[in-house]
Amino acid sequence: MIGASAAFALLWTALSSVSSEPVPYNVAVAADAARVETPADDIGSPDLEAAALTEEQAELMAGDPDWRASARLYHAGGGGATGNDSLGCRPIAMRTVAVDPRVIPRRTKLFIRETVGMRLADGSIHDGYWYASDTGGAIKGQKIDLYTGSGRGSMAQARRLNMRTLTIADAGRFDGCPPAWESAGR
Repeated sequence: MIGASAAFALLWTALSSVSSEPVPYNVAVAADAARVETPADDIGSPDLEAAALTEEQAELMAGDPDWRASARLYHAGGGGATGNDSLGCRPIAMRTVAVDPRVIPRRTKLFIRETVGMRLADGSIHDGYWYASDTGGAIKGQKIDLYTGSGRGSMAQARRLNMRTLTIADAGRFDGCPPAWESAGR
């Protein structure tokens, strides 16, 4: 199999040399088949085997959801999150959730099934726990905003969740600010 750059070059040569002719099938297929999988392609993909569910997580996965909400992604910079969340805390990437507090109370520890096993940019695996610590003017009813981090690139890891209806379980309450990543799921 040829590399992705070689396939692109072959396709480009075929396209530029016969601009009015269709691209031969074997050239198009070779270019598509030569797509090289990179670690970035795995970001956001669920890896349930690596997640190694705890008993609590297994119960939350199996039980009836408390909410179903349409997800949007937001990030710091470029008109996204600025400063602190509505509790006065610093948002935590891939942990902070903005909610409509009339639907999902602030300070609720959430378990979002679709995020369990999600591979993050640093190679770690998401455990499914998020924290309702933010609100927003555009978040009305059954909608949530997932904070992905700083910059537009931080959204890549969760892009598959954008505009999807997610299954959410109430995993308890938290005091103060959402915990840092190392202790967030505990």
